[in-house]
Amino acid sequence: MAALSPAVAVRGSEGISMIHGPHSFKQHDGFGSDNHPRCRVMAFSSDGSLFAWCNGERVIVVETSHFNLVCSIPKEKSLCLAFSPKGTHLSIWEQYAVTPNQPAGTNNLEIWHLQSARLVTGFCQKKKDTWEPRWSDDESVCARSVTNEVHCFHDADFTSIATKLRLQGVSEFELSPGPPPFTVAAYVPGVKGAPSYVRLFRHPNFDSPASVLANKSFFKADRVKMMWNKKGTAVLVMAITDVDKTGASYYGEQTLQFISTSGESSMVQLGKRGPVYAVQWSPNSKEFCVVYGFMPAKATLFDLKCNPLFDFGTGPRNDIFFNPHGNIICLAGFGNLRGQLELWSRKDFKLISKPQASDSTSLEWSPDGEHILTATTSPRLKEGNGYKIWHYTGKLLHEKSVGELWEVKWQPVQGDTFKEPVISYQAAPSITKQEQEKAKAVYRPPSLRGTAPAVKLREYEPAENMKPKEGQEMSKSAAKNKKKREAKARAKQEQETSEEASSPTLPTPPPSSVVTSTTLPPEKEKKLKNLKKKLRQIQDLKEQQRSGKTLEKNQLEKVSSEASLIKEIQELELGS
Repeated sequence: MAALSPAVAVRGSEGISMIHGPHSFKQHDGFGSDNHPRCRVMAFSSDGSLFAWCNGERVIVVETSHFNLVCSIPKEKSLCLAFSPKGTHLSIWEQYAVTPNQPAGTNNLEIWHLQSARLVTGFCQKKKDTWEPRWSDDESVCARSVTNEVHCFHDADFTSIATKLRLQGVSEFELSPGPPPFTVAAYVPGVKGAPSYVRLFRHPNFDSPASVLANKSFFKADRVKMMWNKKGTAVLVMAITDVDKTGASYYGEQTLQFISTSGESSMVQLGKRGPVYAVQWSPNSKEFCVVYGFMPAKATLFDLKCNPLFDFGTGPRNDIFFNPHGNIICLAGFGNLRGQLELWSRKDFKLISKPQASDSTSLEWSPDGEHILTATTSPRLKEGNGYKIWHYTGKLLHEKSVGELWEVKWQPVQGDTFKEPVISYQAAPSITKQEQEKAKAVYRPPSLRGTAPAVKLREYEPAENMKPKEGQEMSKSAAKNKKKREAKARAKQEQETSEEASSPTLPTPPPSSVVTSTTLPPEKEKKLKNLKKKLRQIQDLKEQQRSGKTLEKNQLEKVSSEASLIKEIQELELGS
């Protein structure tokens, strides 16, 4: 494996291929390609030393140093693959099915020992969302979910269950990463008005009262997403309801809970109402970032006390990606947003770059912490499929169009392979023609071309270190822009005043005889309102006529009725 250039695996309708990473981007000669059009899934081991894929005929596993075959497994319908943390075992999941010969269903989850190409065990696992067995980092524990229980196997011995966590109604669980002792976070949904809760248990003495490390209950949860930090000392729980009963959000409702193995727990207080789009732990396990709130969304970095460390302001974003070293934070806006990326330095919270990765459906950091892989994939988007590789300074380094792209991912490497990159604010050189062309201008209708936009659709809130402090003098450019805005506002106000002065007005009756519309009966007040509306329409038509527009016959007739309308309005207002 080339440590200085992690490869990129590409899966699509043309099969599976692999290219060299920066700065070659050439086809990987060692791997070649597998051109089967039914390559449903692919996966790297955690250190990138192994690569597996299913081509519709069998599951193939190769080592990535010279791409020699490790084993070939006759599983043609495989939909999911996952290596154990050390690459010793491979878990394979197929769609659950019932046949006449096997009315109880088949073992659709299998665990294989790779070096011996031996089937170790098989299970019936119906749900795709919870199919994957959870391994500890040292592979001493493997756990899986069954009805009301979590079964733990030790040292890859699947002949007997080493220990069980029995919890009525448990629907999801997560095993902590990091060194032993290990912790299981278990979720039990609420029923009949009772709250949902997440409880932390110390492995393996689940029956002991001392094994319960923490408990956090909450309402409004149809499901949860549990995220451990890298050291396994704290877990974030996003509680999700599919429907917002208040009708405020299309995305349902979300709340964020924090639970630590020391027993502390709290709800993360967010500074803006609206959905929680994304949550991610920093690789240092000491802080996490959240993107939340109605658009434009806010992004905030929190510490382990759930106190905000930095406010990134608001913007068009709905996802977060820390680079592997944690010193660069990428805020991204995908889906119905335009694909704007914001690259921030974690050390000084300085904005590095803001590239535009339009129509992207996925993003992944390179193991070197300097390059970003974005892709437009099917079936999310059928048109414009392909992938791009960027430098964190915002420059596009490589771009490739693919007929129908399903997945693209970096080859992982061991954690200490690359040193933390020293952040540069100078853009890297681009090698693409598209980057040398001018960016496309924003479309403006012909009637507004050549004029300055009068209104901003959204006013974004700047990051906290970009806001002017109280008593602090503005920079020359900020003061200049402020003067321009004030002058523009004055000019607009003067123009409106002059237009009002030049437009024809209704004759004003003597003060003694004026009767306000509030004293009129309701039917007359309604009639007066309609007459004034017609008079305003006539003024608009006369303005169009003065500007050179030819009015139609019915419009001319409406204009000619102005005098009678004015007389009728006066009679109503005078009460005659």
